[in-house]
Amino acid sequence: MSIEAPLSKSKRNDFIIAIVVCVGLALWFGYDGYFNEEFIKKYTTEEGKPDGTLVINQKSPPFLIAGALFFGAYWYAIRNRKLVAADEALVFSGGRKIPYDAIEAIDKTHFEKKGFFVVTYKNQKGQLARRTLSDRQYDNLGPILDHLVAQIT
Repeated sequence: MSIEAPLSKSKRNDFIIAIVVCVGLALWFGYDGYFNEEFIKKYTTEEGKPDGTLVINQKSPPFLIAGALFFGAYWYAIRNRKLVAADEALVFSGGRKIPYDAIEAIDKTHFEKKGFFVVTYKNQKGQLARRTLSDRQYDNLGPILDHLVAQIT
């Protein structure tokens, strides 16, 4: 039996919010910098040169759109990430596995209040490694933690 913990909704929603903010600011700055005659007149000097505020409103929209595209591409790249507690190992989306017999300890003291726990395990080189799993990254971590505790005891 395997238990899945998909990417958390809050992490996905954060990217959508960032995209909306970047696009909204790009539209607002673009409108003020190119189409709003009153704004342009207010922030143009007597010599006809734009001051700093108008320059920012004219130059920033392409960068904001690029930021929105970056957030969208990153969201697209991570949208299917998940954590799976399989029969023999804890499997991450990138293919990294932590076998249950390599797990040394699980520190779940902060899970109830702060939503994360730390898995201490021996990596492939035989060195101790720590991996923090947070509910800000993955949903459904409670059953994963229960399954891990059952597997190592």
